[in-house]
Amino acid sequence: MNEIRKFINNISPMSDSDWYFFSSKLKKVRFEKNTTILKLGKIEKHLSFISKGVIRFYIPKEASDLTFGFLFENEFVTAYDSLLTQTPSEYEIETLTDTILWQISNKDLQEVYQKTNNGNLIGRKMAETMYLIKSQRELSLLNKTAEERYLNLFSERPQLIKHIPLKYIASYIGVTPQSLSRIRKRIT
Repeated sequence: MNEIRKFINNISPMSDSDWYFFSSKLKKVRFEKNTTILKLGKIEKHLSFISKGVIRFYIPKEASDLTFGFLFENEFVTAYDSLLTQTPSEYEIETLTDTILWQISNKDLQEVYQKTNNGNLIGRKMAETMYLIKSQRELSLLNKTAEERYLNLFSERPQLIKHIPLKYIASYIGVTPQSLSRIRKRIT
């Protein structure tokens, strides 16, 4: 749980009393590799902090899934749009490795926002970070070649290559696995 406090304190330091209130709402949950933690059509009920593991966001398709995001240790994970609107998710969230999460329910999160001095500030800054990641991905898909997206992905997130199957990386950068194979041959 110390990693969560360190992460939050980097955003905006929390007083001991606010931290105790917030941390009392957290629940430790373990998932095995390849576990779907949010299914298509279900409503997101938690904000989670990844203590250990790798997570994938994807839209299940008949031919092959469309992967659009990865998250790693010391990052927050949620189907944020579903959490905010309390409407069914249009995508799934899956563990790619054995994973440990610290979860807080949406109800408890709202209470933290109301009863702590800087809960709203921390929430806003995390939302801004998620927006920037989403915006950068969209711009990358519109402005860069597949090869540039692949190279940028590994310069920004080198841990990807170790834990994520190439078929998911191909989907994430918007190419087929065969095209990714050709890109990898060209740049090595």
